[in-house]
Amino acid sequence: MTIMRIAITGGIAAGKSTVVNHLHSLGAFVIDYDVLARKVVEPGSAVLQRIVGIFGENAVKNDGSLNRAFIAKHVFGYSNESCENRKKLELLIHPAIYDCAKTLESEYVNKISEENSNVLGSMSSIIVHDIPLLAQVIDSIPFSFDHIITVEAPQEIRVKRMISERNMTERQALARINSQLPSKARKAMADFVVDSTKPMESMLKSVDNMLKTWLQEINNKQSKR
Repeated sequence: MTIMRIAITGGIAAGKSTVVNHLHSLGAFVIDYDVLARKVVEPGSAVLQRIVGIFGENAVKNDGSLNRAFIAKHVFGYSNESCENRKKLELLIHPAIYDCAKTLESEYVNKISEENSNVLGSMSSIIVHDIPLLAQVIDSIPFSFDHIITVEAPQEIRVKRMISERNMTERQALARINSQLPSKARKAMADFVVDSTKPMESMLKSVDNMLKTWLQEINNKQSKR
């Protein structure tokens, strides 16, 4: 069946999760890459074992789980070593995430195909890939997207959010921001840019209007067949 695959990205603490949660509440199926990133490094997983092989035994806690504080210290920084460590980590994690995403998408499409043949052009025909680092992986990710949305906010606002909501220091917040590509890279590949500094109602209404346009395009194409 025909589905609309949308990728949603955005800078850290820009408000991406708010938009994703809104789409989920409307009926879209969401594949959360942060959730998958945690899943592929669960205790005993092959990916976690390979991480230990690169970063050493301190990469896991006593309970066998990933030592995120240790990893963050070694991959989110300004040094060349931090950049190289981050690349090594991504080469381990990303392929495993993509495999999980393919499985989830396939299972969902099969499910809705069996349950309802009239989902074309509805919210349930939308599959959202929630990908924080899409700009970094756009050339290697094994999916093509009908549309790409990025959620953006000025750096100073994002830093304040990370300090107040995530208990980060300013230095830690800036390191996370600088580990991502700049907003202009996300905006350049996006069909639609969401300004999360707008009032919530206005911001989400702009998303709804864009979705209506995209869904109408699907319906128009279908009616011409």
